[in-house]
Amino acid sequence: MDREIRVGVFGAGRGEVFARTAGDAGMQLVALCDWNEEAMGRVCQRHRSVARYADFDAFLQHDMDAVVLANYFQQHAPYAIRALEAGRHVLSETTACKTLAEGVALCEAVERTGQIFMLAENYPYSAAACELRRLYQNGEIGKVRYAEGEYNHPGETAWWLRLSPGLDHWRNWVPPTYYCTHALGPLLHVINEWPVSVNGQAMIDEGVQSPATAKVCDSGGVMLVRTDGGAVLRIFGLTIGSVHRVRYEFHGEQGFMGTCDPDHWRWVRVRHEPFQKPRDGTLDRLYAPDWPEHGDLARKSGHGGGDFWTNYHFAQAIRAGKQPFFDVYRSVAMAAVGILGWRSCLEGSRTFSIPDFRDAAARRAVADDHASPFAEDRHREDHLPPSIRGYVPPSDEAIAFARRIWEGAE
Repeated sequence: MDREIRVGVFGAGRGEVFARTAGDAGMQLVALCDWNEEAMGRVCQRHRSVARYADFDAFLQHDMDAVVLANYFQQHAPYAIRALEAGRHVLSETTACKTLAEGVALCEAVERTGQIFMLAENYPYSAAACELRRLYQNGEIGKVRYAEGEYNHPGETAWWLRLSPGLDHWRNWVPPTYYCTHALGPLLHVINEWPVSVNGQAMIDEGVQSPATAKVCDSGGVMLVRTDGGAVLRIFGLTIGSVHRVRYEFHGEQGFMGTCDPDHWRWVRVRHEPFQKPRDGTLDRLYAPDWPEHGDLARKSGHGGGDFWTNYHFAQAIRAGKQPFFDVYRSVAMAAVGILGWRSCLEGSRTFSIPDFRDAAARRAVADDHASPFAEDRHREDHLPPSIRGYVPPSDEAIAFARRIWEGAE
């Protein structure tokens, strides 16, 4: 951490976490931006000496090296491109783009400007997930042929509504496959392969989606993703009303490894059959590893330490002048898995090829693909349904209840 990096954060809600932990990664928080005055007021109580902006373009003019984008899920790519073109490195959370066309534009902006771009996907950096990566790189289970990633996050209806204020809020429209990086990212980080095709199936959970609630998108989706190394990855999420569960498992040619209870952030299990002759002779071990460095800083942050490590790897990439593991191409490819996985759900589980966004010719083939399922795009002819049932509006009762929650009456 030989050079402090001046960073600004766009989005005062989730962005407060990045603002609070920037210093641990050797970055200096110098500016905050959000047009929500209430949210800005809360975050600025902690960061009183930091410059405040309500306008993104004015924010970009602040003297800083990098920008963290923690704004709404489906709005990242246009802001990332503006920041890159203003000479700022970009750390962008959740998903890189909402359409394939945006993904192409984002890749080309990184190439044109030469700035660092990183997806702030935090789940690959828990102590358990990092240990799985280390084990795999050391040949513990041989080559992975099949793996599973699971991220399911149900919640009580009023809690969900408070997270998604407004009938057109992105959380009420996002198909389950789109929010795939928490399940997919750790798998790709471990095996270091690229997705090349996807097919999917979605599921209805009538109790937690329209017409019973304000949420018009489906609640669950399963995707099968094939990689360039021949592995098949099963991806599951998002808000099926069963239990909150995060899980990663890898089946290799010489054994098995995965996260496990009681805490997926910390615990790892490794198993071998006797004929596989593991190096140390141990057939089954269960343990809680630690990071080899900076564990004290990681443990202070959220998401199993991932909130520290995303800042850290972003800062290190800037210092080294080298794009990180979750660079623009891999980030857009993961977004494309969710985008095309949803089309597969809508088209009877048809298999879709994932473009190689590192290749200019492959990008040109999808450069005009603006299809989107989000509310702001419903006027377009290429608007995608947010549910495999099409668009099913919430009932009058569900809308009335939602508005009482949003107005603070309940």
